Amino acid sequence: MVKFNEEFSAADLNPNVAASPTLPKKIMTELNYQSAGVDLKLYEQAMQRLPGLMAKTRTSGVMDLPGGFAGLFRLSAVKQWNDPVLVSGTDGVGTKIKLAIMMGKFDTIGIDLVAMCVNDCLCLGATPLLFLDYIAMGKDNPVLLEQLVSGVSDGCVQAGAALLGGETAIMPDLYADGDFDMAGFCVAAADRSELVNGKERVVAGDVLIGVPSSGFHSNGYSLVRKAVFEHAGLNIDDHVAELKAAVGDVLLTPTRIYSDIVAAAIEAAGNDNIHAIAHITGGGLCENLARVLPDGIHAELQQSSWTIPAMFTWLQKLGNIADAEMFRVFNMGVGLVLAVPETVADKVLAACSTDEYPAFMLGKVEAQSQAGPGTASLV
Repeated sequence: MVKFNEEFSAADLNPNVAASPTLPKKIMTELNYQSAGVDLKLYEQAMQRLPGLMAKTRTSGVMDLPGGFAGLFRLSAVKQWNDPVLVSGTDGVGTKIKLAIMMGKFDTIGIDLVAMCVNDCLCLGATPLLFLDYIAMGKDNPVLLEQLVSGVSDGCVQAGAALLGGETAIMPDLYADGDFDMAGFCVAAADRSELVNGKERVVAGDVLIGVPSSGFHSNGYSLVRKAVFEHAGLNIDDHVAELKAAVGDVLLTPTRIYSDIVAAAIEAAGNDNIHAIAHITGGGLCENLARVLPDGIHAELQQSSWTIPAMFTWLQKLGNIADAEMFRVFNMGVGLVLAVPETVADKVLAACSTDEYPAFMLGKVEAQSQAGPGTASLV
């Protein structure tokens, strides 16, 4: 038998193979998973920090399954659906993660993760049910993992979704120590007859309601970082007078979650009167709104109907970014757009407004002069 840490020959390994000068003369120290970069004891410590964060998000549909390999959710506990349709969405937070690492602040990036997935599902008028997260790290770090998942937990509470489970992957050869990535998965549901499908519902004469964003949300951060740090030479803790905040605090503002807004709009006007909902992410206002418009329909957006938040004009000046590029990359202060009949526009406007984020009449929908895919434009 070959013994570790003792010299050996090829014949010791396999008597049928002659000795070769290319084989090592000595077996090195015994390997284990920890020496390869994964500490299973530390990993277990990290896992023990998560059940409490998941418990905060528990809803009536969650079913207990101690030690299970997956999560269970009872659909009928939420609502007695007639013809239920599952609505799913997945996303990440992109290079906004770099900002979190630069600041050493990790308890809000999980809110962004939940928001980017949930807000997409809300565009179908669906009710968020459950959320799963995937976190990849270069090294076991229980404190960091707990902070990341605490943000996910907070986001799920805001969304009304249960954090049903997730996965934490430790990959030292793929991620450097201190680096991480996150992905999220939302499952929502709606009755088939109540799905908000703009392609089928939007008609000429509809009014567009704009719902404010909380900032850059989680799009365009490669351009943000280049403009702020490379082009302007600012530091993460520099104070921005016109924004009355530090650079890092401005850029790390969590993405707004619109679950309550959409639910309030549906309650105020009735599901049938919510003709379309568009989540304004990468691609900006016009591109994302056009996605939910039927052929032969044009949305005209009045740029004068809202005040672009100061953080966008600040960024534009720092990076000398053209207007067209700003509106193509960023939400410019509009996080969600709803198309509704004019008869219920005032009700929806009131339902979508808060003291901090008052909604506004953004524009109108009209028939195109020529047939073709739906379009949107700023005037």
